This record gives sequence, C-alpha cells and structure tokens, in this order.
Amino acid sequence: MQRITTSVALVFAGALLLSGCAAGGGGGSTADACETVRSEVRDVSNGAQNSLAAGGDPAEIQSTLEGYSERVTTLGETAPDAVSTALEGLSGALDDAAEFAATLPEDPEAEVDADAVAEQGTAIQEAAAEVTSACTEG
Repeated sequence: MQRITTSVALVFAGALLLSGCAAGGGGGSTADACETVRSEVRDVSNGAQNSLAAGGDPAEIQSTLEGYSERVTTLGETAPDAVSTALEGLSGALDDAAEFAATLPEDPEAEVDADAVAEQGTAIQEAAAEVTSACTEG
C-alpha cells in the first residue's frame, strides 16, 4: 500500500513539475516548479534521515533509502539542468546511505557507530541543500 501511495505522489509531483516547465518558464510557473522540487526534496531528506536515525532492520532501511533515491531520480528527469545535476548528487548521497545501511548489524542490541550514521544523515542534508540552492539560483 505504501508503494502505491508513494508512486501516486511521485507521479503527481512529476506532473506538477513538468507542467511548470512546459508552461513557458514564466515567473509563477518556475516558482511553482521549484516549490514542488523543494517540497519533494525536503520530504525525501527528512524521511531518509529519520530512517537512518530510527534504526531497525538494515534491509528495510536500505530498501527505504533506495526508494527515496528512485524518487529523486524520477524528479530529476524533468528538472532544469542545474537542478537535475544537484538532484543527481542527492541521489548519490542516498545510494551511499543505502550501501551503508547494508553494513549495519541485524541484531537490535548490537552497537551502531552513531558518528557514521550522523555522517550519512549530514551528507543527505547537504545534498538536499544543494538542490534547494540550485533551484533558487536557476
């Protein structure tokens, strides 16, 4: 059910972004498209960081992060070049975090390197900030 909801939200966000870009780049439509990108990126960044911080089943965390990366990749397919490049950076940070999640211990009682988890979260946050900056400048 969550995959369906995510897919519907992704299609809707992509349609909004595409309609904003196809409208001719007027001030309002560009601002609307950027707001869609910023909103989606904020949602992805927060969700990814929360998934990392919450812990749990490493395979589930990895799958969640991979799903976020797919959302960002799809968003980048219709974004302007500068924003698309920044979205690629965010997708890369999410992929790195997913690879990291695969190395987490399965035992819920096992010690987890909190600094390493924080580094992954920071990388995602910084990449998301780059997207917001690219959208604002573009």
